[in-house]
Amino acid sequence: MPVAIVAMAMLARAADPSPQSKPDEPEAFDIEPPILKQNLSDEPLPATGTPDAEVARLEKQLERAKRNADGAERLYKIGVLARVEVEQRLLKVVRTESDLASARVTQAKEKVAEEESRVAAGENANDELDAAKAALAQLTEAAQVALAKRERVELEAAEANLRRQQKLLKLGSADKSDVDRAQERLAELKAPKN
Repeated sequence: MPVAIVAMAMLARAADPSPQSKPDEPEAFDIEPPILKQNLSDEPLPATGTPDAEVARLEKQLERAKRNADGAERLYKIGVLARVEVEQRLLKVVRTESDLASARVTQAKEKVAEEESRVAAGENANDELDAAKAALAQLTEAAQVALAKRERVELEAAEANLRRQQKLLKLGSADKSDVDRAQERLAELKAPKN
């Protein structure tokens, strides 16, 4: 009988969700991180959805991707990361660089359109229009180079994935569907683009 009473008291105590029973555990909304001065910026944020905002977002994303990829090779060598993860991190850097180059072209096109409207309105902005067109030409060329690099790296990654899946199939660690999927992806990348 005393054992049953003690057991009932312990069950009632454990089932009580009141904060008094758990003074050491913070509630979900009790902790709010402090605002750090280095995280504050005086520059105004560009409006979302604009080419400027897209470029800023992609620049931050590229910086993060580069940081993630920097130590990946060392982590692979010490056995923390798989080779696939290292390849994916490097591929993400190349993809983000390509996206950033495309966003910069869009931003430059908007700048050229703005300068053309200023010239059409009679403002004397021919020099600025010529400079904007020259910048657009440079950025377009850089975007084409980045796109070609992206396509080449994605093709190399798809070929490496196919070889990896075929080896795993021979070892019995992969399914035939994995190899088929890798072959389809490679064929997709090799197909001529319109």
